[in-house]
Amino acid sequence: MSGQPREPGGPDPALRRWEAVGLVALAAIVATIPLSQLRSGNEAPRRLADQEAAFVGSASCRDCHVAEFERWTGSDHDKAMDVATEQTVLGDFDDATFSDGRVSSRFYRRDGRFLVHTEGPDGEMAEFEVTHVFGHDPLQQYLVPFPGGRLQALNLTWDASEQRWYRQYPDQDIPAGDWLHWTRGGQNWNGMCAECHSTNLQKGYDPGSDSYQTTWSDIDVGCEACHGPGSRHVAWARIQPMARPDIAEYGLAVTTSRISPAGVVELCAPCHSRRAELGDYDHTGAELLDHMLPSLLREGLYHSDGQILDEVYVYGSFLQSKMYAREVSCPDCHDSHSLALHREGNELCLQCHQPEVYDTRDHHFHQKIHEGKESEGAKCVRCHMVERPYMVIDWRADHSFRLPRPDLSAEVGTPNACTQSGCHDDKPLEWSIDAYSKWYGEARKPHFGTTFAAAGNGDPAARPELTRIAESELAPAIVRATAIELLARSPAAAEGAAVRAAIAAPEPLLRRTAAAHLELASPADVERLAPLLSDPVKAVRMVAVARLAAVPRDLLKPYQKEAFDAALVEYRDAMAYTLDFASSAYNLGNLEVGLGNPEVAERYYRQAIAIDDLFTPAKANLAVVLSGRGRNGEAEELLREILRDYPENSEAMVSLGLLRIEMGDPDEGAEWLARAAVARPEDARVHRNLGLLLQQQGRPDEAEAALRRAYELAPGDLDILHVWADHLLRKGRREEGSRIVERLIELYPDQPIGREMKQAFGL
Repeated sequence: MSGQPREPGGPDPALRRWEAVGLVALAAIVATIPLSQLRSGNEAPRRLADQEAAFVGSASCRDCHVAEFERWTGSDHDKAMDVATEQTVLGDFDDATFSDGRVSSRFYRRDGRFLVHTEGPDGEMAEFEVTHVFGHDPLQQYLVPFPGGRLQALNLTWDASEQRWYRQYPDQDIPAGDWLHWTRGGQNWNGMCAECHSTNLQKGYDPGSDSYQTTWSDIDVGCEACHGPGSRHVAWARIQPMARPDIAEYGLAVTTSRISPAGVVELCAPCHSRRAELGDYDHTGAELLDHMLPSLLREGLYHSDGQILDEVYVYGSFLQSKMYAREVSCPDCHDSHSLALHREGNELCLQCHQPEVYDTRDHHFHQKIHEGKESEGAKCVRCHMVERPYMVIDWRADHSFRLPRPDLSAEVGTPNACTQSGCHDDKPLEWSIDAYSKWYGEARKPHFGTTFAAAGNGDPAARPELTRIAESELAPAIVRATAIELLARSPAAAEGAAVRAAIAAPEPLLRRTAAAHLELASPADVERLAPLLSDPVKAVRMVAVARLAAVPRDLLKPYQKEAFDAALVEYRDAMAYTLDFASSAYNLGNLEVGLGNPEVAERYYRQAIAIDDLFTPAKANLAVVLSGRGRNGEAEELLREILRDYPENSEAMVSLGLLRIEMGDPDEGAEWLARAAVARPEDARVHRNLGLLLQQQGRPDEAEAALRRAYELAPGDLDILHVWADHLLRKGRREEGSRIVERLIELYPDQPIGREMKQAFGL
């Protein structure tokens, strides 16, 4: 080492020499990069940015992302779908048989093909070839090709755990021709399943020929299902490392890191949710409601307290959770590539929750060890994630992470973890309620479930609390949106204010729901809704144009008319994409009614009925269109068909009653309206219609009872206020009638009807 003195605070001369050597070495390394690549380096970002991202397949990711690819291999995503081969088919095709008591089916092989002999689309037994498998655990389904590019999912399914065949819908007799029969639309892979089991799926449905040309880039759920089309990233990765351009996200189409927890959840939502599709999902990770419309907490899909009921998957329940509100997201529990849990049992939850607080008997009130093994009652998931079976054997956990509430089970019939999850099924419900009260006391936090249950039963007393929930910024958006939808069943002034406020909400789901249910009673309401024709979110624009279709165009400003026309094209395209479903044809029928095209509407309604002849909304609306065109006999036949198939359908009772009145049979009309009033005792409009008819029949006392009931149920409804005030004034009860007129004017100052009544009756 040199004895040269070192300058105070300066670098060691020896280090300077090493620095010089390093610079020479670096120059040598740089010199090995081709000169042409250095020259083009400045051009690379521009060229990559200009490229349209394309799908390149998961195999393109393997060499660079070895660990991630290995974790993904064999996962549920990897095995979401495959070609039927000896390696992929799990079911017994060695001349196995299965009988459900009505149909005896046989599974066998021939010439390397997998075959099943079962009931076909005409109800006759026939042979079908299985070409693809669907899933692997806990069950595997099998797809059969049909004409028109269709793949149909057999209702005969392989139980991978028990190694047996079983039948989907075991408690239902589904005849050939029914929409749910395995050969019909309810079991069609192209429209019902494909988008979430393959990557870059293009459904390719042609309404004109009623056929599909469905394609994909990866047959399973591959890398690009989450990361988006990867061509630009692959091109970037193939450039020598030191010459790679600095481009956003390394050329990836979707940002999956450094995004908000809510953004991470929305990466999973397009498939892990119950939703309506608005077009092919392009995997770009844009605004969720540009691609899909998630279902609200509707009756039949969820229990009134928001617990999962039908096959709604995970997203809707997770949005309700405190986890979601506190920015927990899917990868906090699940590995993003293998989908496996990061840890097993309570250890998973104890990543965040203090074990000395939560993993103790003082918290869960159960023994940790019972009969020599870990107690089920001490497991976090047993109390906070109630499970239900779907597709008969696929148990799935509710992801709202709710507290057990046996008291709600008693009050509104919802499930609870104590007596309905395999723990204390042998105990009466009161036993659980008593134990819960002993542990936590008698006090209970209010829950929206009681309000939603009351509203579902038509109880008008639920309205104030529904309004509070709809306006509460502390409630999850999906809960608030559901409250808005329930409010719309019986509109009144206060509830209308809540809906009008939600029109301008920052959450797209709230704006969309409010737009769907805003009462268009005045030009001011049109003025509130019209700006949503230019909303940045597709689902909001679509509902705005559908609602405004029946509004006179002169109520729109010139730029709003342009936005209307653009949104109309968008709406029609979205409905055409799903025109293999009865609901989309029905929606287009409604649109054409609003636009004043009854002939076109009739065609769409008939198309909906052809897809599913039990789709009653299309029959009911077609009856209205036919009646409006003077074809009352055909309309009557449709309504009687509905009541034959669904005798308790009160909407059809009302429609048939009004139609019979129009056809000159008020007695039968009154009979149907009276039956509807019994079936729907909390429906104000049924009582209103019945009251008006009874007035015409000269039955004043019965008419007053019906109209009074309508007013009690909907004291803020414009039409009901008008009818009730008119009844009172014509009966000579001026003081009582004048109060109703004043209320009408107060609630609806933009409507002339109140002032006109005041003048007509000299008030």
